Amino acid sequence: MMKGVKGGLLAAVSLALAGCAATGTEAKSASDKPAATATADRPVRFDKNPYPSTYKPYPSRLTVVKNVTIFDGEGGRIDHGSIVLSSGKVLSLGGPDMDLPTDADVYDGTGKYLTPGVIDIHSHLGDYPSPSVEGLSDGNEATGPVTAEVWAEHSVWPQDPGFTRALVNGGITTLEILPGSANLMGGRSVVLKNVPARTVQGMKFPGAPYGLKMACGENPKRVYGSKGRMPSTRMGNMAVDRQTWAKAVAYKKKLDEGKAVDRDLAMETLAGVLSGEILIQNHCYRADEMAQVIDMSHEFGYKVSAFHHAVEAYKIADLLKKEDICAAMWADWWGFKMEAYDSVPENIALVYKEGACTIVHSDDANQIQRLNQEAAKALAAGRRMGMQISDEQAWTWLGINPAKAIGLADKIGSLKPGKMADVVLWNGNPFSVYTRPEKVWIDGALMFDANDPKRRPVTDFELGQPGEGDVK
Repeated sequence: MMKGVKGGLLAAVSLALAGCAATGTEAKSASDKPAATATADRPVRFDKNPYPSTYKPYPSRLTVVKNVTIFDGEGGRIDHGSIVLSSGKVLSLGGPDMDLPTDADVYDGTGKYLTPGVIDIHSHLGDYPSPSVEGLSDGNEATGPVTAEVWAEHSVWPQDPGFTRALVNGGITTLEILPGSANLMGGRSVVLKNVPARTVQGMKFPGAPYGLKMACGENPKRVYGSKGRMPSTRMGNMAVDRQTWAKAVAYKKKLDEGKAVDRDLAMETLAGVLSGEILIQNHCYRADEMAQVIDMSHEFGYKVSAFHHAVEAYKIADLLKKEDICAAMWADWWGFKMEAYDSVPENIALVYKEGACTIVHSDDANQIQRLNQEAAKALAAGRRMGMQISDEQAWTWLGINPAKAIGLADKIGSLKPGKMADVVLWNGNPFSVYTRPEKVWIDGALMFDANDPKRRPVTDFELGQPGEGDVK
């Protein structure tokens, strides 16, 4: 719950009850719907969104930040710039001669920087929350190599203190929560707004496409090989994947022909991928395996949205560009297992210079709090190699590119009129280790202010415990 948003969640409950009383109706539940029945000529069409978002933006105010250096998230930069936020959207931005409203909350950004909210497309917050104990470990359904039927959102604990730490330390406004990588097909991901809420649906990004988490390489074959079952090799990984996709193609064909089918939650997810409605987020390290996955996607008619981790992406950057596949990478994590051995510090910069979609991601509850610094390390490595990459170009790795990879580039990822006002004001250049977020807005609502103790978020779980609200 947010301190300073006084009784925000309790007030929401009261308003909801008051609304029912005013209309003389009672809140409906899923069980109030009549059960659908199939007939020979009218097969059941299953609800594709049975757990819809209930997210409502926190209250916003007309806001101006002026005299600030702006990275727009798409590679543009404005010096001595200004931005206007209105009704949860970016209303306008421009240079020092821009006309500004006189009735707004005005912040002087002299010496400071303004960026779109940071997007992390690979997080396990909520599914592997803090405290890290077995009772809260809900990110890997490691009971079979294909568990496309599970949904990460059904494990997300909204009270995870990691969400608030990511907001105040890292400027994270949007994050994709993925199942783990024990399985070839680990289940559906969910995209969240990084706001306090009682339920995961209250954080769920409205209209965001689902993702399907897939994994290559060592993790699936180790987990299931150790259990004496398939897959235990990389060829076994591919075989299980291919057989599953073949089954999914046949299932989708029946749906497309209007034939009645028994409901199969895993096949529904895979049919959604084949229809282009669900995006593939594929854990994969080695260049040769990424190339094989691309061949498999051609065989069965789906598209990979992003390869995650991708420590050898630099070897196939031209192929990633050709296929329009993003690479979500770490700056310098490597060598912790064999498939992560052949990385280089210039990986991210090399992929970017080839013209492929380049992303910096976390996969870690601590690293998510400093993705700006991870991007800075990758940028420095590229410059040492002689690449001319500007700060504002590098911010695309945290801005428009991750927005594209999760299917939300029309809503977030850059500061453009009409887009959601997810904005971070940094107290210095965000590529400096000394810089921290000073203010964070989500949909135009001021969710964090380093200068206002009432605007420092604390989850209900933390209240009264040592370290409550600690943002160090």
